Amino acid sequence: MPKINYITPSGDNHQVDVDIGYTVMEGAVNNDIDGLPAECGGACACATCHAYIDPEWIDKLIPLDDMEDSMLDAAFERRDNSRLTCQIEVTHELDGLIVHIAENEC
Repeated sequence: MPKINYITPSGDNHQVDVDIGYTVMEGAVNNDIDGLPAECGGACACATCHAYIDPEWIDKLIPLDDMEDSMLDAAFERRDNSRLTCQIEVTHELDGLIVHIAENEC
């Protein structure tokens, strides 16, 4: 089971096991990690699961599609490494992924 590292805006690091096929957002929600309210439940209809992917990992993710790109325009402080965690499916290749949770305002 891949381990995902979630770093909260306050700097706390939570390394948790996330099942293959779940999203990075679901991994955070299922493990009670603060900062990802995921108001739309993973439908790519809000930006409350916004996070910054550690630069060493960004090229290992599938590219964002037009819908995610559009939703990220609504995210607070979008950056080049911004992603919606509801759109990142956990695979064996993502073992060790580092996700910096953005300031997600509700």
